[in-house]
Amino acid sequence: MDRNTTIAFILIGGILVLWLYLNSPKPPATLPTGKRTDTTAVVKDTVRTREKEQTLSLPQKQNKNETGNDSTTYGKFFDYYPGKGEIITIENNLVKLELSTKGANIKKYFLKKYDNWYSAGTKQKNGEKFYETHVQLINYSKGNALDLAFVSTDGKAINTKNLEFNLSDEKSYYKVSGNDSLTLAFVYNTKKGGEIKKIFTFYGNKYSIDTKIEMIRMNDLISNNAYDLVWGSGIRFVEDNSVDEATYSDASVYYGGEQVLVDASKPGEKVQKDFNGRVDWVAVRDKYFAAIIAPKDPSKVDGAYVEGYREDIPPDGVREFYSTRINVPFRNTALETSEFTVYIGPVDYDILKAYKGNLEAIVDFGSFFGLKFIVRPIAEYILLPLFNFLHDFIPNYGFVIVIFSLIIKVVLYPLTKQSFQSMKKMQLLQPKIAEIKEKYGDDREKVSKETMKLYSTYGINPAGGCLPIILQMPVFIALWGLFKTAIELRQQPFVWWINDLSRPDVIFTLPFKLPIFGINEISGLALLMGITQYFQQKMTIKDPNQKALIYLMPIMLTIMFMSFPSGLNLYYFLFNLFSIAQQYYINHRHDGMELVPVKNPNKKKGFMSRLMEAAEQQQKNQQKIRKKR
Repeated sequence: MDRNTTIAFILIGGILVLWLYLNSPKPPATLPTGKRTDTTAVVKDTVRTREKEQTLSLPQKQNKNETGNDSTTYGKFFDYYPGKGEIITIENNLVKLELSTKGANIKKYFLKKYDNWYSAGTKQKNGEKFYETHVQLINYSKGNALDLAFVSTDGKAINTKNLEFNLSDEKSYYKVSGNDSLTLAFVYNTKKGGEIKKIFTFYGNKYSIDTKIEMIRMNDLISNNAYDLVWGSGIRFVEDNSVDEATYSDASVYYGGEQVLVDASKPGEKVQKDFNGRVDWVAVRDKYFAAIIAPKDPSKVDGAYVEGYREDIPPDGVREFYSTRINVPFRNTALETSEFTVYIGPVDYDILKAYKGNLEAIVDFGSFFGLKFIVRPIAEYILLPLFNFLHDFIPNYGFVIVIFSLIIKVVLYPLTKQSFQSMKKMQLLQPKIAEIKEKYGDDREKVSKETMKLYSTYGINPAGGCLPIILQMPVFIALWGLFKTAIELRQQPFVWWINDLSRPDVIFTLPFKLPIFGINEISGLALLMGITQYFQQKMTIKDPNQKALIYLMPIMLTIMFMSFPSGLNLYYFLFNLFSIAQQYYINHRHDGMELVPVKNPNKKKGFMSRLMEAAEQQQKNQQKIRKKR
């Protein structure tokens, strides 16, 4: 490679390294003993104890006469309820959740197909063990889910979280499965004869809940011609590495035909954003799970409000909390109805795609310097369908990645071959370029001109080795986003020490952290990836002046990949391995390659030739200007 190609290569590598560094999550902290500590919830035993305290329970029925009226807070139309409310448990094929008559909202929400990080592989499904094992998404200590908030006509701020609703059926447990559904209606009666109804419909095989709000004879009780549907609980952090989880946590609103993110990215930062007009949905999410509220008729809402904040959790943890509101117009009539789809579950593209309203937009496939419009379609319509297709035949996701990486390598072979061949020609041209430099010495203008003639004579594009790499970048970034956040890889084992493809495959822990990177956990796959990167660099780089790159790039990439998911590292290790085999084949197949002058070298000048000529002309003009002065 000549100087220009080397500079281009270094720039591309530098951009990639910078991007990897900025997006690399910090690993969880370690105790002095070298054991992992939970940056999300402290340590395993403490978490288990806390989860026992939060398990679904069936408390004693509250006395309906315990209601009271806090006239200072709730005024003359609404009764403040000081009790805890009654608990109703709903179970379907996918979730088990807890509703409370106080507020008629969701208190806890367990996903039956997803385990907590500290209990992966535990299969108890009865009694308290069920609740210790499965992911619980409602962050009820921070607020309630699906409350209504408005200002009464006597000037009081009313939130239904403190109102006691009635449920006609006295049952405390319901189970629905298959294609069956269950509808429960919670009713609150005001002192003036009005009713607030929250009607929930649950399905046997869905994560979503159809939610209908009915305001009956509430005219003259609600001021400002509006009320809010409030999701105040955010969503719980449920992964071991809270820093990594916070990286992908945010709130978003589908507004104006696109997803608008609201992300508190700095500790102590509080972000707030108002949206006026049509809103298709609002959502809060962590890395793998989300809560989405979508109006069934978006034209019947007047906007939304989102706020969130980020805080440090010592020693090295991070949390982010988000709350949202959807503003619903109130026209002061005797009966007003609004309907919503409430989805609480995994950020799974296929599941979300089945719903109307572009809910799948919440799936993050990554971006690269604003190229989301290129990266996302590649991941969404090519890579993810291929990945899922392979899994239909191969149950182990690790082996899916093996076959997947081989297919990607074969598909990209034409670009890779062109790159290798171009670099080989450049290597063959180096002696002739050296002769030109020796002949013209310090006359840079003459050296550049003669070098470009040499390129033209042999039909070589100086950027020919780098251009195919640039064309492959959107594919690499799409793969990056796919493997970094794919819930399909969560808690999925491969072989030997690789027991979770969504987490680093730690083989040992250093007693200290590496400076700058803050890493002390050593990943086996990252080491293998670095080794293959070294051999690939060594096969590619022949110029003695570029010898440092053979060692620098593999070392930098190895260190940064230490904290990445093992599924991602497995892919890049295999991709490098296949690239080495491919390069060996191409190099030996073309060992007899010779430089052959083209017939009409001046027939059509390439981009680089035109660029060099323009630079040369500009240099001449500058020299003329200096002479005149």
